[in-house]
Amino acid sequence: MTILVTGSAGFIGSHAALRLLERGETVVGVDIVNDYYDVSLKEARLDRLRAHDTYIEARIDIADTAALQKVFADHAPKRVINLAAQAGVRYSVENPAAYVASNLVGFANILECSRQAGVEHLVYASTSSVYGANSAMPFTEADGVGHPMSLYAATKRANEVMAHSYSHLFKLPTTGLRFFTVYGPWGRPDMALFKFTKAILEDRPIDVYNNGDMQRDFTYIDDIVEGVIRLLDHPATPDPDWRPDVRHPDPGASGIAPFRVYNIGRGKPVQLMEYVRTLESKLGRTARLNLMPMQAGDVSATFADTSALEKAVGYAPATTVDEGVGRFVDWYLQYYR
Repeated sequence: MTILVTGSAGFIGSHAALRLLERGETVVGVDIVNDYYDVSLKEARLDRLRAHDTYIEARIDIADTAALQKVFADHAPKRVINLAAQAGVRYSVENPAAYVASNLVGFANILECSRQAGVEHLVYASTSSVYGANSAMPFTEADGVGHPMSLYAATKRANEVMAHSYSHLFKLPTTGLRFFTVYGPWGRPDMALFKFTKAILEDRPIDVYNNGDMQRDFTYIDDIVEGVIRLLDHPATPDPDWRPDVRHPDPGASGIAPFRVYNIGRGKPVQLMEYVRTLESKLGRTARLNLMPMQAGDVSATFADTSALEKAVGYAPATTVDEGVGRFVDWYLQYYR
């Protein structure tokens, strides 16, 4: 089967593409390989994919309508995983145009190309950031998501709404995944674990926001990819229990369209300072802390209720933070020697 994976040079995208290649699929990897962070790291991820004969690379921008249409026409993918996006809460404050182009225009192109190609299932990245100002935890897919705290979160919530319209109008099965703080080997340099590790090894202080009073539902990359692939193999269907006659219908499902949205996290949030102490233990060094106020657009805590995903595909993340951070440190030390 031919599966198109956008963001194939990215953290989650490269892992998902590799898993599909290893199980014998043909993967068309789409990525513009921009310089938002270290291009050499992206190329190294791609090298792992290029080692497989069934990997096809398409270096294009999903916001380029004609280029994306050609990729779909040339390769006729049966399924699509859309992980290409401009990521990062804080960067969306500085460069909103990048988010409009990739996350809105690009995603609209993915939807339209998938419709025209008769794709049997589109799985796409959303984010836990859509919960925004909500403070009732754990977050469930039925919670309101109308108060995003950043443009990044707003674009991802828009993706969910756009997907529902295509699922309803054209019966395109779509599944959105609200990722909760993914970490692990081959991760993104702009994320906390990567930045903390680099700073500690260089004996520089690490920036700890909200004076360390933060909590995250840290989720290891292998657990994330397992959930993504399982869902890819189970196209969304209308929910027979969905209620349109209530004041606030469940935004994570639909009774009129093959549309679903799921949380994908570990379901066991960890205090940020515990995360730092675990990293110190794995590195054998002590961090110097630069305590700072909350960053614009950020939230103090995340906590996923993953029971819906468990019911749907048996999702059961098992990697502890101690194990996951240890594997990341082993990879980091080997990769950067």
